[in-house]
Amino acid sequence: MLEWITNTINSLGYWGIALLMFVENLFPPIPSELIMPLAGFTARATPDRLNIIGVFFAGLLGSVLGALVWYYPGKFLGETRLKRWADKYGKWLTISSKDITKAKGWFDRQGSKAVFIGRLVPGIRTLISVPAGISNMHLLPFLFYTTLGSAAWVGLLTYSGYILGSQYELVDKYLAPVSKIVLGGLVLAFIVWIFKRRGKSRRR
Repeated sequence: MLEWITNTINSLGYWGIALLMFVENLFPPIPSELIMPLAGFTARATPDRLNIIGVFFAGLLGSVLGALVWYYPGKFLGETRLKRWADKYGKWLTISSKDITKAKGWFDRQGSKAVFIGRLVPGIRTLISVPAGISNMHLLPFLFYTTLGSAAWVGLLTYSGYILGSQYELVDKYLAPVSKIVLGGLVLAFIVWIFKRRGKSRRR
């Protein structure tokens, strides 16, 4: 996969970066944690071909467009049909109805800001667009929060690769454990929220 990412960036430049980040939103196993650090490193190694600002905006464009691809199915298909589709065909994208339920629960608890926060959390960032669509979140706020969250994520990865240079792969190595801790914290917060809600219901 690393060779394919490298070849795409070298062959297509900014358009290749945008394409990779677009596809990364559709197919989660393709890691943005490798795409953007590698693009940042390439900008440092070959400044005559790519510059870090252009790399950032190319990654941001692909990320936002990819998020829209998940927003519209949620908006027009609805939760039930989308879950049915995920259980039938989602294995090709490593997505199940449980993933959709998790993202929907996150969105219901956090509201619009879930789109911004979700874009920063691996495992959630790809699917957070689905509950936004299901809940009929207006397009402009969705684009605003998506762009804001994506900009922070893409910027962090791009700059990390630029600073680390040829050791850009360390970004994925060190970010993976942090991502798991963040995800674990979110799951724990969800469990606490459930127990608190049950406690309030019993007191009534």
